[in-house]
Amino acid sequence: MATFVLVPGFWLGAWAWREVTDGLRAAGHRAYPLTLTGVADRAHLADPDVGLETHTTDIVRLVEAEELRDVVLVGHSGGGMPVQQAADRLPDRFGRVVYLDSGPLPEGTAQFDTNPPEEQLRLRALIGDGHLLPPPAWDPAADPVNLAGLDDESLDLLRERATGQPLGAATDPVRLPHGGAVPTALIACTFPVETVRQMVAQRHPFFAGLAGADLYGLPTGHWPMFSEPKRLTELLDRIGRAVPPNTD
Repeated sequence: MATFVLVPGFWLGAWAWREVTDGLRAAGHRAYPLTLTGVADRAHLADPDVGLETHTTDIVRLVEAEELRDVVLVGHSGGGMPVQQAADRLPDRFGRVVYLDSGPLPEGTAQFDTNPPEEQLRLRALIGDGHLLPPPAWDPAADPVNLAGLDDESLDLLRERATGQPLGAATDPVRLPHGGAVPTALIACTFPVETVRQMVAQRHPFFAGLAGADLYGLPTGHWPMFSEPKRLTELLDRIGRAVPPNTD
């Protein structure tokens, strides 16, 4: 059986993985859902110095403290960036990196850079002099693609429990100084797998890092741990069972 470390995207904590964690453990796997510094039950630790390196260290320290090996490291959405950096730092501890509606960014690129200029201006105005990126309104009418598949109960839960995201996690650029390589997989939810293949072939900078990755489709919104927890668990179970143990 596999060992999973589950890293949530922006505004969410370990709580977001509850159904998936229960399903993976019921299937015989070990699962460690992680709350990153400054968010959810660790929101009291948010300050202007919390950033991408902090969140990378959160992952690295969990893996080292629990003496985990052959880990299937799952990063949802914005959680893909600290996952990418953690895999660079401890490549021998990870059997697979799974990007969940996410992906590896080119070195020197920040999540904030992936937004069009007008969206960056809107977000900057919203943040003002603060150091937290506020959560969205979770309004399906305003964001039908990303919020597809979410029922009223899930939307209410997100509105109630989502917290501000430390801004540095979005504005700090990805740094990969060690060149550690780990096999990767992508679970695409809001865009078709065939589109991913085309963008990889075209060497689009936001998709080039997925060359050689195993690609899986899970058509739903951007929050599959709420909209499709059973199907997501089944996919992760399948990926976990295919990871060979490290015999070094």
